[in-house]
Amino acid sequence: MPPDESSRPGPRVLVVDDDLALAETLADGLSERGYRAIPEGSSTAAARRLEQDGDVDALVTDLRMPGLDGLGLLTLSRRLDPTRPVIVTTAYSAVDSAIESIRQGAYHYLTKPFKVDELELFLRRALEEARLRNEAVVLRRALRERFSLANIVGSSPPMRALFDLVERVADAEAPVLLTGETGTGKGLVARALHALGRRASGPFVTLNCATLPENLLESELFGHVKGAFTGATAQRTGLFEEAHGGTLFLDEIGEIDIALQAKLLDVLESGQVRAVGANRARAVDVRVVAASNRNLREMVAAGRFREDLLFRLDVLRIELPALRDRLEDLPMLLEHFLKASRVRHPRSPVERFSPEAFRQLARHDWPGNVRELENLVERAVLLGRGAEVSAQELPFELGRGPDPGRVEFRGPLLPLREVQRRYASWALQQQGGRRLATAEALGVDRKTLARLLEVADDEAPTGGE
Repeated sequence: MPPDESSRPGPRVLVVDDDLALAETLADGLSERGYRAIPEGSSTAAARRLEQDGDVDALVTDLRMPGLDGLGLLTLSRRLDPTRPVIVTTAYSAVDSAIESIRQGAYHYLTKPFKVDELELFLRRALEEARLRNEAVVLRRALRERFSLANIVGSSPPMRALFDLVERVADAEAPVLLTGETGTGKGLVARALHALGRRASGPFVTLNCATLPENLLESELFGHVKGAFTGATAQRTGLFEEAHGGTLFLDEIGEIDIALQAKLLDVLESGQVRAVGANRARAVDVRVVAASNRNLREMVAAGRFREDLLFRLDVLRIELPALRDRLEDLPMLLEHFLKASRVRHPRSPVERFSPEAFRQLARHDWPGNVRELENLVERAVLLGRGAEVSAQELPFELGRGPDPGRVEFRGPLLPLREVQRRYASWALQQQGGRRLATAEALGVDRKTLARLLEVADDEAPTGGE
């Protein structure tokens, strides 16, 4: 008999054969190789052990046995624990039955006679693969918990509709286009799509297309070979290849140059990416999630975005609601951000917002959406002097004082250029200093906005507004 298996640190293996002497021989050999092997000469007794003892890591069973045969034990084992590997053994004359066991989920079959080393080889491989599968399940569960919809706060009708749509399309392979104003949480939704889908165990790679100059964006996306251009001193893998088997999130997709859009379209259609300076393309398996706060259809009409690329990206569209359209979520969001900020700043005395402060927040238009609210709460927690944040402690732009949208004409006449500069400056302030959003709101490009804002102090006339 093998030594007491409870003293062994290795995997626990149940060895079943109606020839008990053979079962004991195999168990002895496995025990010598570090396994906790348990011999069993009765398939019925083995079935009881499987049902009553969950601490069995692998099953080795003969196929032809009186009463419950090996296929019956295989079925029972998979019902109790689908991840537990099963190896079947059989005489040469029963190979057809062994092949059927593979169809029903057995990891491998061995024809008698065989050596213990051969059994141990396949047993080790089976247990390793089972371990990797279990780790993938744990990782996927962790990703779901960290980036799931539970981390996107809201219970309003627009948010319930959003959650339903995300859950319905998460497992799809088609591209997703996220639209909505800046600060609505497009990045969170992209991560939730990845974490809830079948690619959750793969990489999630993100790129903000507005943060890189055009000459570097192509290399960032597709990679480059050494010497492809000045400064390319080493080969670089692009983000498409880094995201292989997972998801690539392209934020601010509308900022990609029209020429680069054609190359992006080619990758989406062919599933192959060619690094800058390379002679051949490589196949990639990537789901693309794109996001934009701009109206891409208007950009198509203006010739700044390819219509065929939009068709390719806009297979599944998810529109994120603005905060002003779901103000019933404000108390929940406020509590969520306050709790998170207090964790980051445990020395802060702030515990809540006063009723007057909350009413002030509820009257605000929130042009920066949820991100603006999160930053406001962080500021209040950092600067608050007491347990309750008062209305007087809120930023001035939340509505106390003159209405920033009110237009008055008084004082001397001003040159039109100065009027344009002042209006552009006011618009930039309303958009929280975000030049891209300001340019879009004014219907101009970023270069035009920059020219409107560039007036030297000595050129600016004096006089009131």
